[in-house]
Order: sequence, then structure tokens, then C-alpha cells
Amino acid sequence: MPRDGLPGSDNPLLPLAVAGVRLRLGGTDALDGLDLHLAASTRSVLIGPNGAGKSVALRVLHGLIRPDAGTVRWAGRAPDRALRRHQAMVFQRPVMLHRSAAANIAYALRVHGVPWRERRRRVAEELDRAGLAHLARRPAPALSGGEQQRLAIARAWATRPAVLLLDEPTANLDPAAAHAVEALIAEIHASGAKIVLTTHDMAQARRLGEDVLFMHRGRLVEHTPAETFFTAPKSENARAFAEGRLLL
Repeated sequence: MPRDGLPGSDNPLLPLAVAGVRLRLGGTDALDGLDLHLAASTRSVLIGPNGAGKSVALRVLHGLIRPDAGTVRWAGRAPDRALRRHQAMVFQRPVMLHRSAAANIAYALRVHGVPWRERRRRVAEELDRAGLAHLARRPAPALSGGEQQRLAIARAWATRPAVLLLDEPTANLDPAAAHAVEALIAEIHASGAKIVLTTHDMAQARRLGEDVLFMHRGRLVEHTPAETFFTAPKSENARAFAEGRLLL
């Protein structure tokens, strides 16, 4: 099973151990014997061609989809509702509640049982962190795509998850908006969260990735420190993908 070769972590949800996970969706093997191991609070980046299983893998890790076979264990525990309270996931197209930007964050905190005074403090803190304080009263659906993505990430981080899962966080954003999202991700990681994100953007994988997980046809083909992956990928498929060649 591929290992990350990185130091350990005091993150309460690590290590993550995935063994033999299989999942069929629409008659296709979305995950075909997925094995992976994460033991460090790094920024882990899942890359691979369309249909490799990256987004599905995130949903399985978060417990949103139950695999047909295999096991997922966060610090020895299978994903369940209680464990998901210590994780957060932001989707490529996040759902915005039809209320203000501030109220979106406040709602997430209320669901997590955060007291009213603490909610007010955290709402202000996270809006400021995301560069959205001036838009606190703006209806969230009226924000731009980049602003909505930053709000979704701020809303997720406000609950202080140990693990933050991000599915294509800058897809379809212009460079300035993508830069703002990446800066927010880096700041959250510096605060102690384990980051696992998917991306099609190799330049972004280079900027954000500390370890790289390369997936192809529902399997983890390679898992190495980012510097190793981008300078000396071990498999032919990984080399082809890194060079921009099409994979069949």
C-alpha cells in the first residue's frame, strides 16, 4: 500500500487508513481497490485525469457514500455522524443558504452547538480571515464565485474541524479569485487543520501540495512527497499526467 513517508501528527483523526475500497456507480468501478494511508497534517493533494475517482474518494472519506467493500478508518474509527462533526467538506459548487454571508457562518456554528456570544465572535473572525467582512450583510447567493468559495471555506473552518476536505476549490475561478482561495487554505492549514484537496490544476498542486496522491481508474497509483512526484514520478501514468499527456 502506498505510504506518504512523512512525519507523524497529533491530529486526533489521524492516521487515516483506507484498505481495499471498492465502489460501483452507474455500472462503473468508481473506486477499484483504493488503498491509502495519511499520517501527517500536511496539505495532501489528489490529482489525476477526469474519472480517476478523486471526488468520489473524498465523499467516501467523509462518510457521505458507503463503499461496496473495503474499510475507511480515521484514527481507528469508521466514518459516522459523530466523527463527521470533526471534519468538514467543501464542494466544487458549494451550496449557499439564502441569507447573508454572516448568517451562513452563524448557521453552521449554531448546528454545532456553539453558544451565541462565541458565534458572534467567530463569524466576525472568519469573515475577516476570508476578506469578506465588508460583505457580511450581502446575500450569499449574490456573491461572486470566488467570494462564495471563500465563504464556504470560512463557514467550514468556523467549526474548527481537524480535517478539511476540499473538492476542486478553485475550479472555474479567475487567477485573482483562485489566489485569494489558496491564501485562505494556506492560512487554515497553518492553524492546524489537515487539508485534503482535489485539483486538475498542476500548477496549483505544485503550490499547495506537500504530498501528492495520484489516482487513475479508481486506484491510488502513487503517493509521495510533492517534490518527489514533480521531479521523479515513479510510474509511467504519473509521468504522462505530469507532462500533460492524455491517459486512456
